[in-house]
Amino acid sequence: MPTDVVMPQMGESITEGTITKWLKKVGDTVAQDEPLLEISTDKVDAEIPAPVAGVLSEIRFAAGDTVGVNTVIAVIGGAIAAEAPAPARVEAVAPATAGGPAPAHREQPAVAQEPGGRVRSSPLVRRMARENQIELNGIPGSGAAGRITKEDILGYLKARGAGGAAAAAPVPVPAPPPLAGELVPMTRMRAVIAERMVESKRIAPHVHSVYRIDLTRIARLRERARERFEQRHGVKLTYMPFIAAAAIQALRRFPIVNASLEGTSIRYHANINLGIAVALEWGLIVPVIRQAEQRSFVDLARTIADLAGRARAKKLQPEETGGSTFTLTNSGVFGDEFGTPIINQPESAILAIGALKKEPVVLTDAEGNDTIAIRSMQHYCLGFDHRLIDGADAGKFMTEFKKGLESWEQELG
Repeated sequence: MPTDVVMPQMGESITEGTITKWLKKVGDTVAQDEPLLEISTDKVDAEIPAPVAGVLSEIRFAAGDTVGVNTVIAVIGGAIAAEAPAPARVEAVAPATAGGPAPAHREQPAVAQEPGGRVRSSPLVRRMARENQIELNGIPGSGAAGRITKEDILGYLKARGAGGAAAAAPVPVPAPPPLAGELVPMTRMRAVIAERMVESKRIAPHVHSVYRIDLTRIARLRERARERFEQRHGVKLTYMPFIAAAAIQALRRFPIVNASLEGTSIRYHANINLGIAVALEWGLIVPVIRQAEQRSFVDLARTIADLAGRARAKKLQPEETGGSTFTLTNSGVFGDEFGTPIINQPESAILAIGALKKEPVVLTDAEGNDTIAIRSMQHYCLGFDHRLIDGADAGKFMTEFKKGLESWEQELG
């Protein structure tokens, strides 16, 4: 039977979405959960998967059309051939131990399948398999009835990576720039960004304060620990979790910087919901680490990497992009000394991160003697709403933030 594909409601307040790209054309065969099209809303850009397997028999709206939620935008009809059944046994190579015998083959149980030949797994597992070019038939499942779990595929990826056999992920090709003189309509995301930036500058009297911070201690620690950290936790050790942890510490000391205005009242938020601005080829998005004050350093590192990766892959959910109380934005990755950021409403402050550079710095010891040393320096600019935050409060916050980075003592885990 034909199955309707409808414009999903990507969040409670979302009433429409704009189709930005069809990933399939009429007549194409699609698998269940395979990306079918890309949409853009006020909250997020996302890929929409096919609800069933079959043949895309009808597309009712073109790229660029804005469509109300729950409107039928395409139809999938017919059936596709079932996948070949899994082999009765799968050979796996056991790693050799030091001084032990050479690797040997061991027998694994057959992978369990659903009717029609589909391997038992969740949509998340099937998406991970597609993105990493993995055949699920080759992974033994540890779940009920042989179902392949997220842990099974993560373990497989880790083992495959250690063996050096991981296939290179396809590199997305950015759209060509518009030709000179061409008039191109704004994307939905670009239009929303424009509206919100103008609104923020209109309602909030912006003040900016710049601090120069010595990150030499952290740079040396990171260099010593990065390889072991990545091996142990499966995520790269960047500077961002250090910066996030120091910001969280300072926000806990000075909650006014984490507050927001509601009419003529001040809302002191119970939690620190930390926004991390992510630059995309087609705009900017701010995924949120909720209850960041409860996160360990390792959890911060993992969450930042996960949110940034899924933002660039259009895999974020709407609830992951709203409700932030303070934002970090890293223009330093493009070489900026520092930027003067616009506040992400309804927040009252935003912290911009400049480029990390080695510079000659005058150091003074306890006896007052001066020396010149090469240090890893970085500029940070706090943009804040002067209706709520005075210069003294901003200065206290930034002094605490600077202290947290320059005197780092936290265990990395």
